[in-house]
Amino acid sequence: MDTGGKATVLIVDDEEALRKVLRKKLLAEGYRCLEAGNAEQALEQLRNNKIDLVTLDVKMPGKSGHELLSEIRAAYPDTAVIMVTAVIETSTAIECMKNGAQDYLCKPFNLDEVILSVNRALEIKRLELEVKKYQQQLEQRVKEQTEEIRKIFLGAIEALIFALEAKDKYTAGHSRAVNKIAMDIGSQLGLSGDELEDLHWGSLLHDVGKIAVDPAIQNKPGKLTPEEYRHVMVHAQIGPRIVSPVVNDKIVEIISHHHDHYDGNGHEQTVSGEEIPLGARILAVADAFDAMTSNRPYRSGMPVSEAKEEIKRYSGSQFDPVVVSAFLEISDTALAEKKRD
Repeated sequence: MDTGGKATVLIVDDEEALRKVLRKKLLAEGYRCLEAGNAEQALEQLRNNKIDLVTLDVKMPGKSGHELLSEIRAAYPDTAVIMVTAVIETSTAIECMKNGAQDYLCKPFNLDEVILSVNRALEIKRLELEVKKYQQQLEQRVKEQTEEIRKIFLGAIEALIFALEAKDKYTAGHSRAVNKIAMDIGSQLGLSGDELEDLHWGSLLHDVGKIAVDPAIQNKPGKLTPEEYRHVMVHAQIGPRIVSPVVNDKIVEIISHHHDHYDGNGHEQTVSGEEIPLGARILAVADAFDAMTSNRPYRSGMPVSEAKEEIKRYSGSQFDPVVVSAFLEISDTALAEKKRD
């Protein structure tokens, strides 16, 4: 915006004589000028031209200047507005300034004062736009830095999970394997890009809470006691608290509910059925399949076909039937390739 001859001013007034007088003065000062006799004509000019400033009469036939101001502020926020009113209507003009106008003029007015008002309004708008641009740049910089910090933190957590899993040959690669299977199920179900992204991080980080679980209990070569089982299940509460500062609520919910049973009979669960987040229902199937097909100290892993039958058997009780159906669409060969070595 340049007040040295490049700004375009739209004069909106139902009095043609007044428009002509203002136009002549503004042209002499180097401004480009357009005219409108009512609100509809003004909106047409705004749609078809880059308008820097509007002088807007408060009282016009049809839609008033006060009403038109709201539309200009909403649709053309970078355009400055000066309200034009009779002396007895100054309270209305002041109210318009509260609603976004940069200045107001009272009829009859001195033309030199009009130029001062136009220059001032354009300068105010220029400063407003510079501040807005600076804020946007600052917000973008903060957003980029926040995202970079988030990636670093998530990468560190991911690396920690893999390092912890690697200490035990029976859990090594579990999170990666679950992630691959979960993503295949999500694709079968036609999840959106954002939903797949949430599922990706939810499945990779679902066991982060096991940092707080006693390794001796976690890797016990035999059936856990009820007390030991409760201790292991604490990871579903600890994990969400670890990752919540850097992931969205949907990922937190996936991790929180990945051990919930579809029929509501899981460990201390509070929701059931489709109230369980879809990502958690997917993760429950992928997690169970990887556990069943992996070797443990006290048993060998099931063949893929048997594990699929076991998942199918618990469809509708432990697992969501829709998720199970999508899981069963994945071939035995594809599932075998996703198993841990």
